[in-house]
Amino acid sequence: MKRLICLILLSLVALQAEASLTASVDRARLSAGESVDLTLESDDPTLFGKPDMAPLDAQFEILATRQVNHLTTLNGKSQATTRWIVTLQPKQTGTVVIPALRLGNNESRPISLHVLKADEADSEQTLSPVFMDASVDQEEVYVQAQVILTLRIYHSVSLYDDSSLSPLQIADARVEPLGQPRTYEKEINGVRHGVIEMRYAIFPQRSGELLIPGQTFSATQVARASGNTPQPFGNRPGKQVRVTSPDIPLQVKAKPAEYPADAPWLPARALSLNESWTPQPQQVKAGESLTRNLMLRVEGLSSAQLPPLPQGLPAGLRHYPDQPKLAEQQTDQGLVGSREEREALVPDQAGQLILPDLDVVWWNTQENRLEHTTLPGRTLSVAANPQLEAQDQAPLASAAPASVSPRLWPWQLATVLLSLTSLLGFGLWWRARQQPAVIRAAANAPSARSLLDELRRACQANDPHATRQALDAWARQQPETLADMAARFVPLSDALDSLNGALYSDSEGGHTWQGEDLWRAIRALPDASLATGTPQEGASLPPLYPR
Repeated sequence: MKRLICLILLSLVALQAEASLTASVDRARLSAGESVDLTLESDDPTLFGKPDMAPLDAQFEILATRQVNHLTTLNGKSQATTRWIVTLQPKQTGTVVIPALRLGNNESRPISLHVLKADEADSEQTLSPVFMDASVDQEEVYVQAQVILTLRIYHSVSLYDDSSLSPLQIADARVEPLGQPRTYEKEINGVRHGVIEMRYAIFPQRSGELLIPGQTFSATQVARASGNTPQPFGNRPGKQVRVTSPDIPLQVKAKPAEYPADAPWLPARALSLNESWTPQPQQVKAGESLTRNLMLRVEGLSSAQLPPLPQGLPAGLRHYPDQPKLAEQQTDQGLVGSREEREALVPDQAGQLILPDLDVVWWNTQENRLEHTTLPGRTLSVAANPQLEAQDQAPLASAAPASVSPRLWPWQLATVLLSLTSLLGFGLWWRARQQPAVIRAAANAPSARSLLDELRRACQANDPHATRQALDAWARQQPETLADMAARFVPLSDALDSLNGALYSDSEGGHTWQGEDLWRAIRALPDASLATGTPQEGASLPPLYPR
């Protein structure tokens, strides 16, 4: 039981240690009379209630508070979080600090706000239920530099959600929205107004005067309650509201004359250049890869405006660059562009390699002056690589005429054997192509012995038709025709006449024919070379169909 209690206490302590109370605001810069949303988030499931808001009363007026609960499940574990969204209105201008707030044993961090003095608005404008205001952070800007346009829509009456704003399009300028529209409240002349704020980053592309056109906002104003009950179906009751912001002239200055002509034009608020190595440069060896990361970060420019970093590598150092990574971040000051260049460096040999300084020229738009941001060079001490030296000595050893590398001779032997077998196969294929087709057919024909046996069986069976077929088959393999054999051997001639008479006679002789005489004549047939007295050395092939 004691162990169980200890485990429970330890788990509660661990949960309390991991739990936290975080605080964040939707913006850190605002004008007097405007409101800001403070978000407090806790992931401690053991705490109940809400944070103590008493420390806020000294410098803020709490306009509204709402609570949102979330339950998320990740990898089978449930995590409950609670958010408190507090709408605050500062009571003074300047730097105002949101103090640390407590929830149980957890405490949030303080947050500093910069509250600007409110401009005096036109009396007619403040009396209007809906009006627009447009402003820029600077009236003069360098070409291709950033200027921030802020559009604010004020409304002291309720509006339907059918509002629309015309798109911002400026000739000879590039426009990029800065985040999503913000909504807050502001008190003007004792009247609380809802505010819809949009911000844009504008980059003029030519010098001279640039006119930022006014934007048009339209919406439907909610009608006040009256005795007439609105219809449940049909058009919304209310009045169509349409307001336009004022045009803003902007003076665009050309590139200063003192800026170097061969350097890319970089007008920015701030610029930083950093590098990182993998592995560290002190551990490099000859023939091994060394990865270098260069990060260029510029405030007031987009990533598309950042040029490639200058490269000045010494001889004996090969480099293989990757595709650069471009990224952008949106802040209260506008865009922050970054360019990351990654390259692999491979030293060819041991020794000292000096990497030169990396210098980036840019124009400081805040101080209105030329500046240089330099990344100091470094000296790489490349150590010798024993494996690389062994590979370099291998070709020298293989150059000796009387020796062959022990790793090379098996491949040479295999190559020779493969060549010999290929030649042998080609020769056999060529020889087969030269042989006539008759030889292949003869290989499948019946032998002379089998044909003679077939003829003997037909003669002994006294079958004239079978005997004639067997006799023709046997005669085709003889060196002379059947007529020639009958001409030089009288018994065979008489036997053939008897066979023909039995085959082609209309009498009953075919049934009384005896094949013994024919078989005896075939057996007694003398050799053709003995009959003529001359050997037949060059006898031609017998005809397929003898006469």
